[in-house]
Amino acid sequence: MLFILISFIAGVLTVLAPCVLPLLPVIIGSSVSDTRSKIKPYIITLSLAVSVIVFTLLLKVATIFVNISPLFWQYLSGGILVIFGFITIFPKQWERFSIKFNLVLSRRSNKALAQGVKKESFLGDIIIGASLGPVFSSCSPTYFVILATVLPRSFGEGFVDLVAYSLGLSITLLLISKIGQRLVNRLEGVSDPEGWFKRTLGIIFVLVGIFVASGYDKAIQSHIAKNGVFDVTKIETNYLLNKTETKDEQSDISATSIAASEYQDNVDPLKKRMEYPLYKELVNPSGFVNSDPFQLKDIVGKKVILLDVMTYSCINCQRTFPYVNAWYEKYKDKGLEIVAIHTPEFAFERNIDNVRSAMEKFGIKFPVVLDNDYGTWNAYGNQYWPRKYLIDIDGYVVYDHIGEGEYGETEAQIKKALEERAKRIGNTATIDQINNSDASKGIALQKSGAGSRETYMGAFRNNDFFGNGKSGQIYKDGFMLPKTFTPNEFYLGGVWTINSQYIEAGDAAEFAFSYHATKVHLVAEAPDGADIQITNGNGTPTTMHIKDATLYTIVDNPSSTKNVFYLSVPKGVRLYSLTFS
Repeated sequence: MLFILISFIAGVLTVLAPCVLPLLPVIIGSSVSDTRSKIKPYIITLSLAVSVIVFTLLLKVATIFVNISPLFWQYLSGGILVIFGFITIFPKQWERFSIKFNLVLSRRSNKALAQGVKKESFLGDIIIGASLGPVFSSCSPTYFVILATVLPRSFGEGFVDLVAYSLGLSITLLLISKIGQRLVNRLEGVSDPEGWFKRTLGIIFVLVGIFVASGYDKAIQSHIAKNGVFDVTKIETNYLLNKTETKDEQSDISATSIAASEYQDNVDPLKKRMEYPLYKELVNPSGFVNSDPFQLKDIVGKKVILLDVMTYSCINCQRTFPYVNAWYEKYKDKGLEIVAIHTPEFAFERNIDNVRSAMEKFGIKFPVVLDNDYGTWNAYGNQYWPRKYLIDIDGYVVYDHIGEGEYGETEAQIKKALEERAKRIGNTATIDQINNSDASKGIALQKSGAGSRETYMGAFRNNDFFGNGKSGQIYKDGFMLPKTFTPNEFYLGGVWTINSQYIEAGDAAEFAFSYHATKVHLVAEAPDGADIQITNGNGTPTTMHIKDATLYTIVDNPSSTKNVFYLSVPKGVRLYSLTFS
């Protein structure tokens, strides 16, 4: 319920965002250009709201659209505005031009189009509003949260949040348009199809369309933000969204400590019901990577289950793999089943072939279930990679651990649950074998020497990370590396396209980051394969081949170090995130 309210407020605030301000003349001008039509503002704002929803659902249903360059939508929206601008400025010339060159199906339809523009046709109003949907969609951090996080894990919840966002946006625009229409009612000559007002409006359409298609609207937006004009996107990211995340983290951590400290084996199943939550079934699995399809209910009552929520490009998850593999080898014949819930952080992790290759690389032999829609993740109320849930023989979640570490404690809880199972089924001979040794002791603990935090490059989560660009926005631009760098922020040089989940290198692309860590890990991909050049401080440049979408270790120091690394990145390479250890 809270996020529905946040989504609505975000829609209201989007109207005041710097990236929307250059487009307001189109909305207001279109709405007031026909003062005789009281429904015109409703048509335009409603069609814009529907366009935002439809555009988002297309990205959800047809994932191929996610890989379409944002420039496509930029050119499409800008082109539509330019066309309508010229039609508004030269309605008679458009009619003659279109008939002469057969731009539409018939003479009659050409006349209808031209007359529709002159008379402010219903269809024309819809097209104007709809053309701005993709542009407005890139102006709110909350929108990206709905698209990349909420929709994948719960379509119903995401759809409601999306409608709330669109309502907040359209209602605010409607109020602005109605006020503008009342003011213009007092002016003469507004309704004349070839009068000064219509021609001025047409010129505005053309200029805004050119700004949108060329990306110059983003430059205007950046200028507005940098010169101290109120930037409402920071309210969303720094206050509204962070507020909800903090609340979730506190509730999850407290639940974990209670479950870990109070669990005792061989407790009456009826008493367990009062102490521990019952397990949740797998929800809408997207595939089974290395096993036949199954459900947890097929295992509950027979074995102890360790659910490992992870994703393969996460360095924190990767550092737990040796321990989980060791537990599986030691206890799989003594009643333990480990089930990995692979919930993707990035779009490329949804591909089952990518996941299968990664699982083979890390030697993971226990079942791995794809959770592409965040169904199981959401059922357990999870917010973290990695996270482990221990389910005992009665189906209760008796232990819950977030993140890395505490391997000895986790193994001790596994052994308790296995002892209870052995007693329950009358197989006491295995108890000594269970307690004989600890699988975790044979593995060298990988301690982190990192003082830098995980960093995301894509517009969806690059707030507070983008040193010389505009965070939370999808756009293409040229950048210049500064002489000094703020620690833990990334800086770009050359041409880059900022997408929702990643940044893609263009001509003469460079990347720099001031870090504090022993190792630096980069999540990246290059569909055609490419060699990036890495320079760590004043060291000798090295090269690394990038191809598959996965995690690459690009810096490996002998000890924890404060330094700056530079990347020279070939065109087409995509960078997703940085992690440190």
